[in-house]
Amino acid sequence: MLVRLEDPAGQLRTAKVGFSWTVFFFGFCVPICRGDAKWAVIMFASGVLTLWLVNLIFCFTYNGTYIRDLLSKGYRPADEESRKILVAKGFISG
Repeated sequence: MLVRLEDPAGQLRTAKVGFSWTVFFFGFCVPICRGDAKWAVIMFASGVLTLWLVNLIFCFTYNGTYIRDLLSKGYRPADEESRKILVAKGFISG
């Protein structure tokens, strides 16, 4: 499921809800491509310390973390379908 999030200036971001295949295959490169430097550093450092085993955990958690970070920065659902998905998954209240 994809959700579209919009900031007050009108900038749109699309994010997938659920398992991240891109993190599974590309690891810390995904946050770099999304402009999420904080999580790129966290994922790289924890990957080095755990011989990349922590990457399996990030596959399940990163998309949700990315959506929560965008919501905390002022992004809101861009359409009704995205809002319904975010409510159903517990990211926002109905």
